[in-house]
Amino acid sequence: MSADLYDVIARRRDVRAEFAGGEVPDEQLVRVLGAAHAAPSVGHSQPWDFVLVRDQDTRARFQEHVESERSAFAASLPPERRSTFDRIRVEGIRDAALGVVVTYDPERGGPQVLGRHAIDDAGLYSTCLAIQNLWLAATAEGLGLGWVSFYREEVLADLVGLPAGVRPVAWLCLGPVTRLQDEPDLERHGWRQRRPLAAAVHHERWGS
Repeated sequence: MSADLYDVIARRRDVRAEFAGGEVPDEQLVRVLGAAHAAPSVGHSQPWDFVLVRDQDTRARFQEHVESERSAFAASLPPERRSTFDRIRVEGIRDAALGVVVTYDPERGGPQVLGRHAIDDAGLYSTCLAIQNLWLAATAEGLGLGWVSFYREEVLADLVGLPAGVRPVAWLCLGPVTRLQDEPDLERHGWRQRRPLAAAVHHERWGS
């Protein structure tokens, strides 16, 4: 058993406010991207790509879009939930060293991807595994990573020039951090508490 792996899993956080500025050295960036690229994928299709975004104008435009989506979500909340949400930061787009847009190409691997004949979303799941690998590798390297999800896919696709049919799955904020929080932000701010493992485990059939 590798205690280091379990420690990295426990320390991983969705980083928003703790980015310290500075750059990610090229060799470190190659290592974390290599970990992502080593993820398992359905039919060995490797349907992901990584668009590295350092340009401040692009990041400013994306941040503006994210803020508009955040405001739309806030407006949909009842007053007490909105009060809680207003305290939660949802992105570190300008503070991180760079953005990593992870994409999914459903055409990668050809028309007959081994293992996708019955579950078409298996390719999308594979891309999420690459993201998790990247996240854990970044944590092991002492970097922070935050997944920004307040965006419209078509806006982000246009912003980074994705080909037709290629989906943006995540904008990841990546960079050095001052620290990683002991508790996830949503727990610290009272949005939602962690569900215990026992509540998620079923034996043989749901609910048993």
